[in-house]
Amino acid sequence: MRARLLLAAAVVLQLVVLYAPRAPSTDQVPLVGPVVDKAVHLAVFALVAWTGRRAGLPVRVLVVVLLAHAVVSELLQHWVLPHRSGDPLDALADAAGVLVGLLLAARPGTRRGRLGA
Repeated sequence: MRARLLLAAAVVLQLVVLYAPRAPSTDQVPLVGPVVDKAVHLAVFALVAWTGRRAGLPVRVLVVVLLAHAVVSELLQHWVLPHRSGDPLDALADAAGVLVGLLLAARPGTRRGRLGA
């Protein structure tokens, strides 16, 4: 039950980060801003992947849903949210986050540690 609540909280956080009408501005710091943006994308997708595995969701389901969400979220940001823009590099950071989350969940000694389940 606790794992599912953590997953729900991670999904809500991800949705807020991806679909807020305006993203927090990181443009004031030229080189750091884009890095912070990609790190946030990686982190929210890693968190959902990790909590999803902890909640017992199958890897294949998580991978398909999260990768599809990575692409769809960038398209929605570009076409629907007026103060946001889609970025293919954000989708790549999202995909890297999925991988990181799954690898962390698969570490020996963690519950549901098998990647193939």
